[in-house]
Amino acid sequence: MFIPKSFEVCDTTALHGLVDADPFGILVGVLKQIPYASHIPFVLDRARGPNGTLFAHVASNNPQSELFDVVQQMLAIFQGPHGYISPRWYNPGNAVPTWNYAAVHAYGTPRVITDAEEIHRQQEIMITAFEGTEGWTMDSQPESYIDGMLRGITAFEMPIERLEGKFKLSQNRSIEDRNSVIAALAASDFPWDHALAEMMRKHAF
Repeated sequence: MFIPKSFEVCDTTALHGLVDADPFGILVGVLKQIPYASHIPFVLDRARGPNGTLFAHVASNNPQSELFDVVQQMLAIFQGPHGYISPRWYNPGNAVPTWNYAAVHAYGTPRVITDAEEIHRQQEIMITAFEGTEGWTMDSQPESYIDGMLRGITAFEMPIERLEGKFKLSQNRSIEDRNSVIAALAASDFPWDHALAEMMRKHAF
């Protein structure tokens, strides 16, 4: 993606943090010379490889699962808080509206997981990540039912070969303008603006 220097984030820990906080991503590949995307949740293993490894699955009848049969680099896109920024929030001077946002692009070549025990283990990790340790578990369902459901997915891992981050958070404005934007977002009626304000507090200075 296009990343002006002032918005570039190279800190792997910060990029991993966005993936963990907003793990519902978009997996993009090329199917029959046309971009094809699936909206799916991911789990990130930070310790697997220099940039980490993503784990996820698609339905077995999803055409994108065919792409795992060939060696093809794919792109997983993750988006953090974002929102409209009004020029009214700046100090007097020339200004236009803009949009602040944070995004991470992770590139890698997916590999299908075929071992049934490993598929089960990966799904347990994903469920626990979202349910918590005291939440719903696959053990609460009949084994035959879970086995049938797992046969209906294509599980994969994607070692991250390249990681890009763009946090466009008004870094090109003065500190006074940034503080004014944060105050306006924090006073908004919309919770997503509050999340953007918090991210600006952490990363825009």
